[in-house]
Amino acid sequence: MSVLVLADHDGAAVNQPTRSAIAAARKLGGEVHLLVSGPAAAAQAAAGIPGIAKVLHAEGDGHMLAEPLAALLVQLAPGYSHLLAPATAVGKNVMPRAAALLDVQPVSDISGVVDADTFVRPIYAGNALATVKSADATKVITVRAASFDPVPAEGGSAPVESAAAAADPGVSSFVGAEIAKSERPELTAARVVISGGRAMGSAENFAILDKLADGLGAAVGASRAAVDAGYAPNDHQVGQTGKIVAPELYMAFGISGAIQHLAGMKDSKVIVAVNKDEEAPIFQVADYGLVGDLFTIVPELTAALDKG
Repeated sequence: MSVLVLADHDGAAVNQPTRSAIAAARKLGGEVHLLVSGPAAAAQAAAGIPGIAKVLHAEGDGHMLAEPLAALLVQLAPGYSHLLAPATAVGKNVMPRAAALLDVQPVSDISGVVDADTFVRPIYAGNALATVKSADATKVITVRAASFDPVPAEGGSAPVESAAAAADPGVSSFVGAEIAKSERPELTAARVVISGGRAMGSAENFAILDKLADGLGAAVGASRAAVDAGYAPNDHQVGQTGKIVAPELYMAFGISGAIQHLAGMKDSKVIVAVNKDEEAPIFQVADYGLVGDLFTIVPELTAALDKG
């Protein structure tokens, strides 16, 4: 049995969700191979990940369009029992297409591996866990990164082999990208996440979380209500329809705790909630709760950090 993991990368390094997918792949047994489509630099960086038997490198521009990537996976599929990808935007775009082309049932967003055929995945916004078994000869799977501790980024020395790119179906083309750059850690990989909700009131008010985040070396997140109101950009959204996070510390300010938001952060190690409403659902999952005005509490926390 051998497993192929599709790497999600930035053109130079493989991201943390991919390393979590590799951790899941290692639980299946057998050799784990990593497929990198894009610049050679990304493939060389991937070769340093421990636990990888080899890296397959397909030359490409690194834009990772779904149609050509799915065709490449189908071309390589006969040599593998499992095809895995992290449940990132790339993985969720590519893997269902590959599964359809292979005529198999995809198993999405797994949070646990029971054996080579049996997996655990959340349902009902994470309020229940389903154990599912696949009888398909080739299992096509996306992995919930927050549920698996990522393997290290360095320490390995896997060989890099070339993989011929499949013919591009020609149904999509890359037009352009606008990349938001930040000195803060990436939301899904951060040890500390500070999130704001609808109660922040405005984008200007939301900015008070930035100083606190800087003091803690934290990433900044937001509820869907805050994103929809324009207080924070879309890539800050945490929740069922946003990003799934499981940091060591999650601080929620002015977030009521709708079930859709809880689905994206309730696996955090420690949850701190600040809300004026003592009946807010967020307090039911919080390890520490503080009933009060966030516009008083956030500056006090920031000032305490400044004092050291």
